[in-house]
Amino acid sequence: MFTGIVEELGTVKIFQREAGAARLAVSASTVLDGTALGDSICVDGVCLTVVNITKNDFSADIAVETLNVTNLGELKIAMHVNLERALQLSARVGGHLVSGHVDAVGRIREKRPEGNGWRLTFDVPAQTLRYVIKKGSVAIDGISLTVAEVDRSGFSIAMIPHTARVTTLGSKSAGDRVNIETDIIGKYVERLLSGRIENSVSLELLRKSGFA
Repeated sequence: MFTGIVEELGTVKIFQREAGAARLAVSASTVLDGTALGDSICVDGVCLTVVNITKNDFSADIAVETLNVTNLGELKIAMHVNLERALQLSARVGGHLVSGHVDAVGRIREKRPEGNGWRLTFDVPAQTLRYVIKKGSVAIDGISLTVAEVDRSGFSIAMIPHTARVTTLGSKSAGDRVNIETDIIGKYVERLLSGRIENSVSLELLRKSGFA
């Protein structure tokens, strides 16, 4: 579990395809502190397992499924990525609870200046947009952000200068693809409510009540 507060920008050192999957090596410093083999690091919003670590970098294997449902397959040598270590139970949750399990890949529809920051609008699939609410939380490439507005095909966020400086979002442009993870609480609530409805309303109950 993560918080969506990016700890540092790493640099892609190796990105090598292997039988449909891939091996990724990222140069970093902050996230290496206290990290051991088998630990999780969030890379651009994707939870990856550390399979090798040195004093200057870490490596992770990327499964075929992960390449299919995220934008990690677009990584290239020297690209920057957002990095965050897994949450410690004693740490402050400055963002929101992020699992690192991407729901969909969205696309930046528009990026325009707004005050001293920027307004970014994203197009996302309908099945993902259903979990996005105004003033709710969303993770974009692993960055915890607040939803400003929601429309029929996507949503927008307000990006402050600090976020632009310390994450990859500042260098993104209209047309770029991003990893989207919606608030996990909404998904659990929907699942629980659907179970209640299924268990409380049935064809047999409707027939007994004269509706079928």
